Amino acid sequence: MISLNEGRRAALALLFAFALLATGLTGCRKEGGGGGGGGAAGGGGQGGKKMRVGFSQTETDGPWRIAETKSMQDEAARRGYELVFTNARGDTATQVSNLEDLIAQRVDAIFLAPREAKGFEGPLQAAKEAGIPVILIDRELEGPRAGEDYVTFIGSNFVEEGKRAGEWLAKQTSGKAGIVELLGTAGSSVANDRHQGFADAIKAFPDMKIIAAQDGNFTRAQGQKVMESLIQAHGRSITAVYTHNDEMALGAAQALRSANMNPGKDVLVISVDGQKSALEAIVKGEMNATVECNPRFGPVAFDTLERFKRGEKIPPKIINTDRFFDATNAAQFVGEAF
Repeated sequence: MISLNEGRRAALALLFAFALLATGLTGCRKEGGGGGGGGAAGGGGQGGKKMRVGFSQTETDGPWRIAETKSMQDEAARRGYELVFTNARGDTATQVSNLEDLIAQRVDAIFLAPREAKGFEGPLQAAKEAGIPVILIDRELEGPRAGEDYVTFIGSNFVEEGKRAGEWLAKQTSGKAGIVELLGTAGSSVANDRHQGFADAIKAFPDMKIIAAQDGNFTRAQGQKVMESLIQAHGRSITAVYTHNDEMALGAAQALRSANMNPGKDVLVISVDGQKSALEAIVKGEMNATVECNPRFGPVAFDTLERFKRGEKIPPKIINTDRFFDATNAAQFVGEAF
């Protein structure tokens, strides 16, 4: 017969064994969220908890930004993430504040489309200390380093975009042109790089001169206003216009029409983005060419985040492949443009 004390000892041993088993099972389960590499890769519903991901957008003006925002929102919904969206409305200080708010909310990751190339060191350091991974999309930063201060940059090669525009224009003009350049947002990596690439492409042609360059802030209205002023200053010495995005090109084309300087014919117009209205203008002969800069970041952005969460090695830059549109193919691709 088993004594009372022996029975108690047996019962305690059995309970202890069950406790060890339960602890072992719990330890094998990975939790979602956080800023590190581990975690499952099945989208935003890890561990029964919906992942909250911040998206710090610089602004939502114009077709390109609208398309980028929609792509990120659609992809987040498709994969089961909660996307916490902020809009800086074109102001860097507001965007820094937005980032600080996202960090305070303890989101699981942040996608950042920075308005300018500088001024984000503080929020990046705070995110790093909080264990929140940050992925740059669309624009780069000066100073912070990929793999240390943020995970990676996803976007186009802006220098190459400018170079392709310059090479096309040099070929079309036989290396002779009086060029107006409408620049993007001052201090942004995209404006700096698209200018540099274009300048590098035309420097071998001494008769291709940038006779005026002015900030059009990436908007159609500002592009038209600036172009009207430059037409008054330079008149028919302008034979080509290069703009850092399609919206400014469309504004410049309107200014040229108003001055009876036929855009696409008397004055060649080339830009960057590849939006639908630009391709339609090319088909009509009112613009000549545009270098694609695809705004549909959603799939590659969330693919990259999930690869990082799995612990995969992420390269410092992920460069999108972009196309070139002119009169030979604009009609073919207008239907799929943003």
